[in-house]
Amino acid sequence: MANAAVELMVEYLGTLRDRRLYPRTSSREIREQVDRSLPAEGTDFDQLLDVIRKPLLEFSRHNGHPRMFGYVQAPGTAIAAIADLLASTLNANLTAWRSAPAAVEIERLTIDWIKQIIGFDPNAAGLFVSGGSMANMAALVAARRAKAPAEISNEGAQSFSHALRVYASEEVHHSIAKAAAFLGIGRDNVRMIGIDERYKINLDALVAAIEEDRAAGHLPICVVANAGTVATGAFDPLAQISEIACRFNLWLHVDAAYGGFAALASTTRPLFTSIAQADSVALDPHKWLYLPVDCGCILYRDSEAARAAFAHEAEYTRVIGQEADEAFAFWDYGPELSRRFRALKVWMLLKGVGLRALGDAIEKDLACARHFEKLIKESDDFEMLAPVELSIFCFRHVPAHLKNAITRAGSTERAEAETDLDAHNERLLLALQHDGSSYLSNARLRSRFALRGCVMNYRTTLRDMEILLDDLRRVAAQIEGN
Repeated sequence: MANAAVELMVEYLGTLRDRRLYPRTSSREIREQVDRSLPAEGTDFDQLLDVIRKPLLEFSRHNGHPRMFGYVQAPGTAIAAIADLLASTLNANLTAWRSAPAAVEIERLTIDWIKQIIGFDPNAAGLFVSGGSMANMAALVAARRAKAPAEISNEGAQSFSHALRVYASEEVHHSIAKAAAFLGIGRDNVRMIGIDERYKINLDALVAAIEEDRAAGHLPICVVANAGTVATGAFDPLAQISEIACRFNLWLHVDAAYGGFAALASTTRPLFTSIAQADSVALDPHKWLYLPVDCGCILYRDSEAARAAFAHEAEYTRVIGQEADEAFAFWDYGPELSRRFRALKVWMLLKGVGLRALGDAIEKDLACARHFEKLIKESDDFEMLAPVELSIFCFRHVPAHLKNAITRAGSTERAEAETDLDAHNERLLLALQHDGSSYLSNARLRSRFALRGCVMNYRTTLRDMEILLDDLRRVAAQIEGN
């Protein structure tokens, strides 16, 4: 079975560039090709693989395709896929050291390596979680425990009469507001701070919001800095935000789920000089370490602050008769009890590929995004809507007739033309996705609809960026002709 499955993996990965990126299909068509009866008897393994070939492979969006630019999507790697197979074979449950001694040591080692990669405190605590959303929630749990009255953990938010306040730029990932809702802080108590012309947090507005809330009797507890926003890739100024957090005694959390591993690239390494001052950092190895999902990571500078937030005693989890190292439990530092062996694919990738090759691949991704920005700026029919800082590029198509309308019209007519331009680019996005050669997603920047792409694939080349532009022009001609 393993040999047959690996042969299918090789076949798939070897033909990935030539596959249609996004399928022409429907939910009904897929359902009709899958036997929906509850199986009373077993099925031959070769028949199961036939279902993997079709409909699964044929009717999937291929996230490893070199022109998959939608969202912040890693391609996965063969060595990590094999690691997942081996991890599932061992079936270790990384609750505590006694549950999976060797696996726990591998996770602790890879967490140490990640701290070294980004330049974080070597004594910090950390663990792997499902992804950036869970890492952000864990960080807010620790921030609330460290900066809010302790009785909230036992008695609930109603035990404290003041509102807890969290601060982040309006470009922050939506998981911060969701986490605040889950934790009883409240979505409305996440204050979204305005941004500057490069989509970074406005520092003066941040200070003003904190001072305003303190004067009103609220309790500011946390500020979130973005190390690569999901919409534009903007990197907030960590040094200045750290100074503000220190001045007002706030927990500083850095959401580096997208941009964190850009620390491996020489051109972006300087952005991380102040990250060691953060109280917590969220990262996603299943983004710019090119790993398959799921694999997020949360780091806490003060391990005791994290333990105070998550440790909970129960007789069935009590560790008996073991020394400090062997008494270690991951459940003391995160929300999960049962945890799969996510660390194995991180360890196998870092050992099997090495930092130099990973850094080169990330540097190449950055160069591809800059190359595309250059192509757009040199064109007459497209325009950039945000500067490229990491590997995300936001732009739009501007047909000649709409460009002329915007240039020559009065304010009312110009607003109508901008609305028409938004609608045109939305149609272009859908047509491009259905075309199947390249794939983009979307963003809304300063009320304008943007075509948005992210380069996060070691297979992507400068030529792929040129093909993307060719695809856009070809598809635009088709929709304008209809």
